[in-house]
Amino acid sequence: MKVAVYCSAKDSIPEEYLALGDALGTWLGEQGHTLVYGGATGGLMSRTSNAAKAAGATVIGIIPPRIKAAGRKADNCDELYMVQNMSQRKQIMRDMSDIIVCLPGSYGTLDEMMDATSSAIVGEHRKPTFVLNYKGFYEPLKQQIALMQSLHFIPEQEAYKPIFVETLEELYTQISNL
Repeated sequence: MKVAVYCSAKDSIPEEYLALGDALGTWLGEQGHTLVYGGATGGLMSRTSNAAKAAGATVIGIIPPRIKAAGRKADNCDELYMVQNMSQRKQIMRDMSDIIVCLPGSYGTLDEMMDATSSAIVGEHRKPTFVLNYKGFYEPLKQQIALMQSLHFIPEQEAYKPIFVETLEELYTQISNL
């Protein structure tokens, strides 16, 4: 299975968050999955891709010129696709993958998560989007979603929504049951 992973590229985040990348990448490789990710270095991106590669996974990177020009192109990809911009990167990652996993991250991760969700809502795909709510990282987002539902901005019975999981073990079980 091809698994797109959206996550932080910051090295300055706490080690326990970086370790999530090690664990997920290792699990992906051990299970024979392929990692599809942003093709850049730093933070959870490096940790996930390096661990996946070390555990035998095929690693596919999707990178726009600005990230490459900044000297952030990963050197561990089995396949590396150069794309024109971040919008194209999101689409290709989404199209190429079978499922999507969102680890903790910042604006880019939220953008990718919302893009995957909104494109599914309008029928562009039906791939599950899993969100790791490690130690409550995404609780404020869950509260925002509940507020939008209570005010009827989001239908009470959503046709598609992200699947929040609390632990990597829960994530692994959900993926294994697909």
